[in-house]
Amino acid sequence: MMGRCKSEQGQLFYAFDLEAVVPDDHQVRRIAAVLDLSWVRVELAPHYPNTGRPSVDPELMIRMLILGYVFAIRSERALCREVQLNLAYRWFCGLGIEDRIPDHSAFTRARNERFRDHDVFRHVFEHVVVSCIKAGLVGGNGFAVDASLIAADANKCRSTPGDKWSHDIDPMRARRAVQDYLANLDDPAWGRATDVVPKFVAPSDPAAQWTGALRNAAFFAYADNYLIDVKFGIIMDVEASRAIRQSEVGASQTMIERTEKTFGIKPDWLVADTAYGAAQNLHFLVDVKGIAPHIPVIDKSQRNDGTFSRDDFIYDEARDQYVCPSGKILPRSSGARGPRGDDAISYFSRVADCRDCPLKSKCCPNSPSRKITRHVHEAARDVARAIARTPAYDQTRRDRKKVEMLFAHLKRILRLDRLRLRGPAGARFEFTLAAIAQNLRRFAKLALHPPDTAAPSVA
Repeated sequence: MMGRCKSEQGQLFYAFDLEAVVPDDHQVRRIAAVLDLSWVRVELAPHYPNTGRPSVDPELMIRMLILGYVFAIRSERALCREVQLNLAYRWFCGLGIEDRIPDHSAFTRARNERFRDHDVFRHVFEHVVVSCIKAGLVGGNGFAVDASLIAADANKCRSTPGDKWSHDIDPMRARRAVQDYLANLDDPAWGRATDVVPKFVAPSDPAAQWTGALRNAAFFAYADNYLIDVKFGIIMDVEASRAIRQSEVGASQTMIERTEKTFGIKPDWLVADTAYGAAQNLHFLVDVKGIAPHIPVIDKSQRNDGTFSRDDFIYDEARDQYVCPSGKILPRSSGARGPRGDDAISYFSRVADCRDCPLKSKCCPNSPSRKITRHVHEAARDVARAIARTPAYDQTRRDRKKVEMLFAHLKRILRLDRLRLRGPAGARFEFTLAAIAQNLRRFAKLALHPPDTAAPSVA
């Protein structure tokens, strides 16, 4: 005979064990095992008054936000609904079956006040990285750096032409995102990143950069910058910046210095793409930090018209001069500078040497003498060129794909292809939470299946 369910939803007493309901192999259990938030209440205590009505537990809100980014639930309204219904989420947050869920508006107030003043999620991120270091998941020998564009919450149809946008705004009457932008105008990653006037500015989020870097329809975006350890792909630092090359390179330097200061780790070598191959950045890595740059050099000295390139000339470092293919000297000019101003040093051949030279047609057919331009940081560029000819360089180019895989995971699995929050602070908040989620997912996976912790050897 056909059975019928005899459940009685009006039952008065229940014997319910939430611990027994959550499966042992559920991801929340693995993440809970590697996440330590016991320090949160102590560090946030100075930001709460001693009198008044008790607030929502800050550790509960942090756990819920981390949970949301781990499982791609970025809307705080949707997150509250999911925690209300999902027993595994309740268990992770330390809630009982009858405990109330915080209202979504509590997250907004905490994010814009106490969490922002204390920068608590930066501290959570650093604690997770320290846990990864103690577990042997960070090699510390080789790092990779890259940036990915994330669409901003800004509409092209409501934008303003860049030449009509004015910074003369009363901060007291502006929205929070505009106030945040005005407060960061002197920051090299934002206002001082470039003097170029953007084509369009979004009045709702003026820090968002109008960009067509993806070679399709242009859009407003922020740059999410990652510095990772290539051993197991642990994110060592994360930084938000404008979606332009200067800001991304500056963010990489900030992350390298901050990682050394916070964790005491400085890599032996760094791998990146050509966007990071400018002479100033290579000088920072080689001469300032002593890091071997596994980076393609941005070099425009090659000629395609059949005449000699700069590589055909020999540089005499002791005498600071070049020697041409016919053996003539190109001394350093005392006054003339290259097109980049003080960053370039010019070397000119003598007109008398070039006049009757048999190689003039292949050297300077349209000018009386030859000019060679050398960057003041050319020595650092030479170091990068020499590394590019080593066998280790081929391996590090493959290692660089690990940071690209993290960005693919960020957009496809965590669904962070567009920001919900506005302004530099909103971008930092979302990028930091996403980096925490990715590190926790990786840490939990490797903790369940411990890998071979032997560090890759790169000569």
